[in-house]
Amino acid sequence: MPTKREQILDAAIELLGTRGPRALTHRAVDSLAEMPPGSASNYFRTREALLCGIAERLEERDYADWNAMSRTPAPATIPQLADGLAAVLTHAVRTDRTRTLARYALFLEAQTVPALQESVRRGHERLTAWIADMIGNISPGNTDAKLLVDYLDGAALHELTSPAPNFDPHTTVDRIVRALLS
Repeated sequence: MPTKREQILDAAIELLGTRGPRALTHRAVDSLAEMPPGSASNYFRTREALLCGIAERLEERDYADWNAMSRTPAPATIPQLADGLAAVLTHAVRTDRTRTLARYALFLEAQTVPALQESVRRGHERLTAWIADMIGNISPGNTDAKLLVDYLDGAALHELTSPAPNFDPHTTVDRIVRALLS
């Protein structure tokens, strides 16, 4: 069962991902979390503290997801890697759409909230390391993980802002992975 702090942050993520940064207020978070007025500000005194808390919670949830995905056998071939990355991308823009939108909103907020920059950087580095490990299983010594992560970020952003009716990234992800690892 989530703690009150986690409930507040999960509501803040939902709010940020569905209604955007302008709608993110302590009062709106309290309402969505079905908490008494003042609960969010009791845990996070300022908007900056709330944004940093959201970033930490997103990272916790992402890490738990990546950890669960890491329990499955690591891809051993280029097609397996491409299929896995396409599935992660599809999950990010479909199943986890709200959380992904909240993350992108945080990216933009980080430009004016320096404390967020460290969290955004750390999350990007963690994702890059995870992808690098998968690539290393197939192509030892390959250093193209950052390029692949940057592509996946861009593909997700484009799909979130201009959804394709039949989004299926498998072909494109396969082409990118083959180009980088062949």
